[in-house]
Amino acid sequence: MDDMPTLRLPTAAEPARSGLGVEALRRDIVDNLICLQARYPEIATPHDWYMALAYAVRDRMMTRRVATTHTYVARDAKVACYFSAEFLIGPQLGNNLINLGIERNAREALQTLGLDLDALIAIEEEPGLGNGGLGRLAACYLDSLSTLEIPAIGYGIRYEFGIFDQEIRDGWQVEVTDKWLQKGNPWEILRPDVAFYVNFGGRTESGTDNQGRFSVRWIPAYTVKGVACDTPIPGFRVNTCNSLRLWKSEAVESFDLQDFNAGDYYEAVHEKVQSETLSKVLYPNDEPEAGKRLRLAQQYFFVSCSLQDMLRLLALKGEPIERLPDMFTAQMNDTHPSIAVAELMRLLVDERQLAWDEAWDITRRTLAYTNHTLLPEALETWGLPLFQGLLPRLLEIIYEINSRFLDEVRQHYPGDDARLARMSLIDESGAKRVRMAHLATVGSHAVNGVAALHSQLLEETVLRDFAELWPGHFRNVTNGVTPRRFLMLSNPSLASLLDETLGEGWPTDLGKLRGLDKHADDAAFQERWRRVKQANKETLAAQIKTATGIVVDPSALFDIQVKRIHEYKRQHLNALYIVSLYQRLRRDPQLALTPRCFVFGGKAAPGYAMAKLIIRLINGIAEVVNDDPVVNGRLKVVFFPDFNVKNAHFIYPAADLSEQISTAGKEASGTGNMKFMMNGALTIGTLDGANIEIREEVGDENFFLFGLSAAEVERVKREGYRPADFVNANQELHEVLEVIASGHFSRGDREVFCPLVDNLRYSDPFLVMADYASYVARQEDVSTAWRDTRAWTRMSILNTAYSGKFSSDRAIREYCEQIWNIGPVRIALDQRG
Repeated sequence: MDDMPTLRLPTAAEPARSGLGVEALRRDIVDNLICLQARYPEIATPHDWYMALAYAVRDRMMTRRVATTHTYVARDAKVACYFSAEFLIGPQLGNNLINLGIERNAREALQTLGLDLDALIAIEEEPGLGNGGLGRLAACYLDSLSTLEIPAIGYGIRYEFGIFDQEIRDGWQVEVTDKWLQKGNPWEILRPDVAFYVNFGGRTESGTDNQGRFSVRWIPAYTVKGVACDTPIPGFRVNTCNSLRLWKSEAVESFDLQDFNAGDYYEAVHEKVQSETLSKVLYPNDEPEAGKRLRLAQQYFFVSCSLQDMLRLLALKGEPIERLPDMFTAQMNDTHPSIAVAELMRLLVDERQLAWDEAWDITRRTLAYTNHTLLPEALETWGLPLFQGLLPRLLEIIYEINSRFLDEVRQHYPGDDARLARMSLIDESGAKRVRMAHLATVGSHAVNGVAALHSQLLEETVLRDFAELWPGHFRNVTNGVTPRRFLMLSNPSLASLLDETLGEGWPTDLGKLRGLDKHADDAAFQERWRRVKQANKETLAAQIKTATGIVVDPSALFDIQVKRIHEYKRQHLNALYIVSLYQRLRRDPQLALTPRCFVFGGKAAPGYAMAKLIIRLINGIAEVVNDDPVVNGRLKVVFFPDFNVKNAHFIYPAADLSEQISTAGKEASGTGNMKFMMNGALTIGTLDGANIEIREEVGDENFFLFGLSAAEVERVKREGYRPADFVNANQELHEVLEVIASGHFSRGDREVFCPLVDNLRYSDPFLVMADYASYVARQEDVSTAWRDTRAWTRMSILNTAYSGKFSSDRAIREYCEQIWNIGPVRIALDQRG
């Protein structure tokens, strides 16, 4: 560190804590190393330097954050509040550098200190605040909200531990504690002055208030305090910096001195331990009753804190409670936050003494609901005993909402008791349960699905009765992803090529990518495109070797399926195809086979046995295929462990083929399909979720379509689906199942895969057997297309060219126009308090 800078006061033109130039950044990094990390350069670790750089970047965000807050208050701006149980924001350093436009200057500043920016970026931990597509979508939307200069706050939980880090041991998934906070989080700003109290358990007492009005008092068994932890979210090359506000649970009184003095040391801290459990871990295993109770408590905890915060901010603006829907809108991201309907009513009726009808009008105009699934098991319901024990006042409110709602249904459909039973917020078909999707629908002014097909099926199936009652209630807003992270940050070589070809405006106007179509047949441009893709594949190959020890050939077709492991996503359909290729090579070692590298990634829920068995199958196939001399490297199978946003940066840009093979009608939208497309991968997929719109954009000739449609799936099931008929009619499929059952991929153990094979033969709820032949036929088309390098490259270019619709910016504009009624607010950095 011979060129360590001399510390001196910043010049007026380039203040050290907010200047964007190389010298200001350099000074701030060293200042932070000394003043915040308590290190001097000669002894600083790489992590010390990472923290110093992160704080320097955060300094520049704070200038924008303060100006943003000041402007929103001064202009009485309406604010979009995004309620989500997950925010899979990914590592922040690289993304924030890009959004601030200072990546190049930061790199140069670090070089003068003998440091490498990429190495420091690689140090950052993946924030354990989300699991999959739901949380990543929420994070993309926060990025777009700031980029489009929309006043917004994200609300969720500050989990101390993520869902888990995934390791693969002996072919099985092993869950390891995700200690993402163990070295600190430089992006987080603790707000101990912003705290709220949340009640649980106990009982209610009804009576009259001092004005003779009926009132209810909740006498809780215990109370938890929620403390705000803010993460700044800067927009791309604008001054807007919104906030992700996450709630950390604490005890109201964390230490009981009397118990301690009496010698009961455990009881002295019992309340602290119990309270902090609420924000301890993302998605506790909800198989046991205690897990269900904790999950419901988590949802109520963050929703209550968030709504109380909105009411606090409304009061700070000096606005009356009646103005809440004019100043705030709250979007419930799936059913997890749907308790907000009852909680907002409690806050208005019990705490603010509003009349029921007035409170209900405010609640419905404030809240909106996004549905993300048609799967019955994913539409949350809670047993009445659990709900009553944990949230007694909320259950009373839900009963009142239900009573009034069913009266409305009776007026429209007199005598239709079956409809009443279907629409009731309480499912009474067995043990009584609260239907959270129904609660969210009844308590919102708008309900939207997340892809055209999903929204259509939502109105035709699970919420059909509600759509008939309120036809203007339902919308579609197809999901989107941010091109800043998933193209600019993760694929800088392609981003540079796009800048050179299209100019620099495309990251905020993704429709400009259509300009690529006129270059799709240009041989020189195709060659540059292939060089970018090949370099990305070499990078992924290096990552694969580091993570798994498997050596793959970057010139092979990279066939990739990364997403949550679930039967409906059908990773096992892909695995069956690999076994069929392997069987062909064993029969004919001289077979001319297109070399392929199959890459899988994704986590299975800890309690989901079949999903974990699918992971074991993939790894068993990899163990055999990768080491068989007959294969001779023409097939490689990789399960990339611990798939997350950080690893996704290597995976999406390297893909040649994107596997989007879910059973039609089961995937609400998908967002991985959009990220692959944006990075030039071709899709093999069903007519499911956003695949339909991807195919419409890029054209059928640039999409490998297979399988039954959603309507055909329902017809096959209605007529009595017999998977064994498909197995018996397809000799190759029969042999594939036989070799798996024989123990060939489980070291001779015939029992390991019996549950999976028997499920496919005799049950097959997601029609893997029905779609197998069509899938294999289209994979043969993929192999044929791959052999024509120019034609494949043309299709790759066109997939990127027509991906513009799938920007999260477009989705947020639609929310603003169709649901929220919110417009942009320009932020100037010269705002003063």
